[in-house]
Amino acid sequence: MHEFLIGKNDAGQRLDRFLRKAVPQLPSSMIQKSIRMKRIKVNRKRAAGDQRLAEGDRVQVFLRDSAPPDPHAVTDDWRRIAKPDLSLVYEDANLLLVDKKAGVLCHSGTRHEYNTLIAHIQAYLAEKGEWQPEAENAFAPALCNRIDRNTSGIVIAAKNADALRIVNEKIKSREIDKYYLCVVHGCPRPQTGVLENWLFKDSVKNQVYVRELPCSGARTARTEYRVLASEGPLSLVECHLLTGRTHQIRVQMAHAGWPLLGDGKYGSERLNRRYGETRQALCSYRLCFSFLRGAESLSYLNGKAFTVSQVDFLQRYFPEVDLSRL
Repeated sequence: MHEFLIGKNDAGQRLDRFLRKAVPQLPSSMIQKSIRMKRIKVNRKRAAGDQRLAEGDRVQVFLRDSAPPDPHAVTDDWRRIAKPDLSLVYEDANLLLVDKKAGVLCHSGTRHEYNTLIAHIQAYLAEKGEWQPEAENAFAPALCNRIDRNTSGIVIAAKNADALRIVNEKIKSREIDKYYLCVVHGCPRPQTGVLENWLFKDSVKNQVYVRELPCSGARTARTEYRVLASEGPLSLVECHLLTGRTHQIRVQMAHAGWPLLGDGKYGSERLNRRYGETRQALCSYRLCFSFLRGAESLSYLNGKAFTVSQVDFLQRYFPEVDLSRL
């Protein structure tokens, strides 16, 4: 028999969802069957899969043939980070805002790489003593949003389950505004506007296509933009995401005729070769908390905005632009 003591970061979850994380080696079908057969209980009493766990509850798993649970098997990459390397934009007891460098993965992909942003964040918090993995059943510090490997800028990380839940809700309800800087080929006309169409994602190819009319599988995408500066054949553009689709800025700008500098997937190799750029010139440079309704323990963030201290491609192509004045 294995027993889990439910702590603050586990409370509020459904029993079945908690078990999927706490005992990852058990398939969902086995979890549901074991709950029905009373081999999994809460406080030694029969439980239901959708039962919400409370702090102080004890979950008993009576499975003789199951291996001892290893709740950290999936999140062990942080142990391989000798020295955490993070550029912090902001930190408090609940959240981290990290300026991710271009070229760094947010999470490990199909080709397992341990040197990821989340691994550095978890190593950093473990080193500080703010996260004690041995004391947790299922929770580990997690990212609330992601950006592409070759895109730089602000990523939100939650230190506790409550913050993770709230930020995810606020992102979903569009109460956190994300602003990007990008360098594009050409000069957008008009200089301010909204790009609006439908995007279809081919998950197999990891490629996104623009559709001018709605179709099966396509989702609406809206990006507000304004030109900040132009220098020869290049322009500096600020983009405000009104929706959050995969590759949204990259594919919409390219479709409009202004591909991002360095974008090998949606841009022009011929134009990029002229500048020697192999990564898209795109940075999530500003984040604004604009809560429309209560944010519980994170209400103190409402109305606050955070900006990265520098953008590498800005220094190379538009050094006269003052980031603090944008």
